Amino acid sequence: MVSREQESLRRFLCVLCRGDAFRADDIAQEALLKAYLSFGKFEGRAKFSTWLFRIAYNCFYDNMTAGKKTEGEPLGPQQEKIAGEEGPSVRGFEYQELYQAIGDLPEKEQAVILLFYMEEKSIKEIEAITGMPSGTVRSHLSRAREHLRLFLKNRGNI
Repeated sequence: MVSREQESLRRFLCVLCRGDAFRADDIAQEALLKAYLSFGKFEGRAKFSTWLFRIAYNCFYDNMTAGKKTEGEPLGPQQEKIAGEEGPSVRGFEYQELYQAIGDLPEKEQAVILLFYMEEKSIKEIEAITGMPSGTVRSHLSRAREHLRLFLKNRGNI
């Protein structure tokens, strides 16, 4: 079950961490460890992915509020040094401006837009993951869409 969700969980955290793949990996590892240790508490009332994303979102939030948030880092390609290579390898996003716009959203809007569009979670699943009521999730989605529309319009992309 974990291997099925691992890549989407990492992608979700990487975007929330503004492209910082190392930080996203650390948070993902923490979330997976917490999920493993508390698997006995998983009751199956929600999908496993919803339960896992809730743990990961809480880990992200805890990490952020613990003063580890890095302000002003651009959302985008993370440079990583690959063993045996002299220079960094850059992994970019196909839609860089969109990811930049998402990175500029308030954190709750960012989370719901990523969960809804990138991870294809339902409103009910997003409600379970974030702990927000469904009306609040819808409100954040609406505001996020409008912010993205205005950002892309100002950039001349729509």
